[in-house]
Amino acid sequence: MVGAASTGTAGSVREENWYRTVWRWHFYAGLFTVPFILWLSVTGGIYLFKPQIEAWLDRPYAGLADPAAALPPSDLAARAQAAVPGSILHRYVLPESPGDARQIVVGKGAEETRVYLQPASGEVLKTVGEQDRFMRVMFYLHGELMAGRWGSTLVELAASWAIIMLLTGLFLWWPRGAKRLGGVLYPRLRLGRRAFWRDIHAVTGIWVSLMALFLISSGLPWAKNWGTYLRDVREWTGTTSQSQDWFVSSREEAMQRAKLDAGARSALTGHEGHSGMEGMAMPTPAIASLKPLDRVVPTAASLDLPGPVEISPPTGQGTLWQVISNTPNRPQRVTLQIEGMNGEVTSREDFADRHWIDRTVGYGIAAHEGALFGPANQLLSLATVIGLVMLALSSIAMWWKRRPHGMIGVPPPQGRLRHSWLLVALTVLLGFLVPLFGLSLGAVVLTEILWLRRNRKIATQLGLRVVARR
Repeated sequence: MVGAASTGTAGSVREENWYRTVWRWHFYAGLFTVPFILWLSVTGGIYLFKPQIEAWLDRPYAGLADPAAALPPSDLAARAQAAVPGSILHRYVLPESPGDARQIVVGKGAEETRVYLQPASGEVLKTVGEQDRFMRVMFYLHGELMAGRWGSTLVELAASWAIIMLLTGLFLWWPRGAKRLGGVLYPRLRLGRRAFWRDIHAVTGIWVSLMALFLISSGLPWAKNWGTYLRDVREWTGTTSQSQDWFVSSREEAMQRAKLDAGARSALTGHEGHSGMEGMAMPTPAIASLKPLDRVVPTAASLDLPGPVEISPPTGQGTLWQVISNTPNRPQRVTLQIEGMNGEVTSREDFADRHWIDRTVGYGIAAHEGALFGPANQLLSLATVIGLVMLALSSIAMWWKRRPHGMIGVPPPQGRLRHSWLLVALTVLLGFLVPLFGLSLGAVVLTEILWLRRNRKIATQLGLRVVARR
């Protein structure tokens, strides 16, 4: 390979250099992202089935009472607050069926607790920290590795390099002049283990890469840096009049919960809440201040909004209660305001009323979570994450079989591909679009120039040593 480059034209040597660059970046990306791909595929695969899992976990609390015997919502909300001393109503969740247990979320500052109540007797059946629920834990394991902003940064970095891994992989393995479909659209199973793992890796990549690219890119709005970038774009384009309905970090989400708590305390008790009051006795509203809930809940229930439907108290000194359809299928979400004095709807915002940035992100997130087009979306995404696992495992097997004996290194390039420079240019462009990835790419390039090229053994293994052109 090197010899061919050394005897060819200057153009062919340049093409060879670009081609080696693509190979190295594919190797770097795989080396860094494989552990993350395995982790994110498993946790993401579980999260795809959130509706089914939560329904299964809540099955003991379904069909508990005759709906006609249910206590008024204000009474149940007061009992939920009493179950968590010092708390205040944050969200009243409309039941999926009228006889189901009532799920009411109460809070103290940023700390929230979900209380399950028997609808007829008001008996507290279960209390669980909102952030301790199984699917919330899975959400943070998937998006932040349970490590806050630093975990989110690592996931974002891994996602960016996974995009490079997929793009370079498609470029390297794309069939050029192939006359048969074996090894392209289906694996050849009779050519031995070496060809088997190569075909599994290549064929899986061909089938899943486009969907995988979509899954990865649609998850970036949750990431700390990319999500902040999108929020800045909304500000620059004057779209901040509408609230952003996704969060870029658990810390930002906690701040929003604390803000809701302070506003609810002001509206329901007349006392301003403060984020530093967690260690102090905080006022709890009397049942009288919760009476508007008895008018708001029937109105919200009559609208037949896609669930879960959550009702939050006014914030500040207003009397408008907020009703949000938090269905995972975000294009179906609706936000209402209902007057607590008479139960009338005063405003409504549908998904179509939101800015195009929010709608674009909403479609992406719904598809990412497997909610956009029902079970078919879940199965398609599940097939994609299984494909990503196969890509990761087959890459490990290929590397193990092809690595230089007793050494760790990138496999040698096979042949020479034209237009490799174009893929390198697209990678650099991605570095500008995703600044965190751009910084890491710059660090890799500087490491190559300042250290790796000077180490003859490492440079040879990574394809950094190319015979100079004549």
